[in-house]
Amino acid sequence: MFFPRLAVLSDYLDENWPSMDLCAEQLLRHLPATGSDAICATRVCPPFRRAVGSLPFLGRKNAAFNADRVLNRFVLYPRHIRRIAPNFDLFHVVDHSYAHLVHTLPADRTGAYCYDLDAFRCLVAPAADPRPRWFRALARRTLTGLQKAAVVFLISRQTGADLLRYNLIDPAKLVLAPLGVAAEFTPDDGSAPRAPDPPTLLHVGSCIPRKRIDVLLAVVAEVRRRVPGTKLLKVGGEFTAAHRHQIDRLGLADAIDHRHGLSRADLAELYRSVDAVLVPSESEGFGLPVIEGLACGAVVVASDIPAIREAGGPAALYAPVGDVPAWTDLVVRAITDPTFLPPRADRLLWSSQFTWTASANTIAAAYHRLLKA
Repeated sequence: MFFPRLAVLSDYLDENWPSMDLCAEQLLRHLPATGSDAICATRVCPPFRRAVGSLPFLGRKNAAFNADRVLNRFVLYPRHIRRIAPNFDLFHVVDHSYAHLVHTLPADRTGAYCYDLDAFRCLVAPAADPRPRWFRALARRTLTGLQKAAVVFLISRQTGADLLRYNLIDPAKLVLAPLGVAAEFTPDDGSAPRAPDPPTLLHVGSCIPRKRIDVLLAVVAEVRRRVPGTKLLKVGGEFTAAHRHQIDRLGLADAIDHRHGLSRADLAELYRSVDAVLVPSESEGFGLPVIEGLACGAVVVASDIPAIREAGGPAALYAPVGDVPAWTDLVVRAITDPTFLPPRADRLLWSSQFTWTASANTIAAAYHRLLKA
């Protein structure tokens, strides 16, 4: 039986995008190995070369690393896949910000996964995201690569709506394939009583502007005024100078436990142990911490935006973006009034629909359709 050979083109590990690394890993693990949609998949990514960053006095600077990123993404990666392309029948670009690779591949047998429009914001909304000419040129090449792909997989319906709103992609190419919940994210049996510790709030993710860490910190400070001793567990990301100033101004330094490099098992344990998971983003393609938290039985309080509503549905609680008083009221009620919460069984049931197997099967079926076209 013929099993199509699929090259899964992943991000450079050196760029440290855990969510993208997770997507590549889970896709490779769950693509069907038997049946009519079986695929033989191989992870592809060349070694990351530090050219500018290896120069004396430059290697520690962000500008040097970013220069190496451009070199590796736009020169060395295409050169690598041009050599190995004859070994594969199909090609899958894991991260839409690498979609420029489609220019080097047979586009009619290549697909790309699109998470959001962040990489193209400088093109579709230049006033909101002004960038230098060289950056816009790279973004344009990435976008035209995505447009050339034979199929574009969507993390959410909202991402599809955004692409269509700006007339970026032929709607016939779009295939909805939401992310799943990894095996580590499971609930406890719910029987153990909670320890009488101060309430703990959890945020998982980076500190880029759209995550609205400023709102997170303001809400934590206000909640602490009403529920003394409340703590914040922050997983991932690096606080900016503005965030650190805000932490000092609000007197939060001793209230924050900032952790990095956790395993999925360790992160799942945090989801199970905290009083609420907060997701105050102003923009998201989906909301992986939402479904992971719900799958662990956690209470999730999130921004009321369409993409996050797709992830959380009726199982999460929602507050307006950036509305600190509304957020504070909701979080205080969530951690002090158990009768107010969506039932735990409902949270678990909702999250159970998001599986990596379903996502991988959808992707595999789409590639088999390409071969038959």
